[in-house]
Amino acid sequence: MPPTRLTVLSGPSGVGKSTVVTELRRAHPEVWLSVSVTTRAPRPGETHGVEYYFADDAEFDRMVEAGELLEWAEFAGNRYGTPRRAVEEKLAAGVPTLLEIDLQGARQVREVMPEARFVFLAPPSWEELVRRLVGRGTEPPEVIERRLEAAREELAAEKEFDVTLVNTSVQDVLLRLITLVTAASEDVAPASAHHQGKV
Repeated sequence: MPPTRLTVLSGPSGVGKSTVVTELRRAHPEVWLSVSVTTRAPRPGETHGVEYYFADDAEFDRMVEAGELLEWAEFAGNRYGTPRRAVEEKLAAGVPTLLEIDLQGARQVREVMPEARFVFLAPPSWEELVRRLVGRGTEPPEVIERRLEAAREELAAEKEFDVTLVNTSVQDVLLRLITLVTAASEDVAPASAHHQGKV
């Protein structure tokens, strides 16, 4: 049996990636979502191995040096990465596998797994994305401005992805995404041409 293709979901901060993934995990438990390792401290209610694997800086350094991370990035003073072995084991076993990572991570994964399917989650409009980022009301203005600047760069990278899903409705995106993830388990030929259709 040919190996299953990895699906990578990325998009700008505030576009709703985590909401879509939470719903996907609830509705489609057969899809395996990679759990990231992070150097940040657990938040109340978070469990090691469920939301994240929590590691100190020394352990994270060791994982990077040993090549145990498929990708990693630093954000807001903390590092986040995707453990390589678990992903490779799930793919080899034919399990539909999804990574939800930022643009920097998606580019790193493309370097080592170019056969993966890369899905970009886009906002319905720039104005809607600004509303979501500002509407959280949890960060000071300078942090919001940094997020908006990062979002501009992330939106400009849309053309690097195989498929764009516009997040007008979580349920619509979920239907499209589950089709892509399960198709990646059956159709393992690398995408020779980017079909940049917005769906």
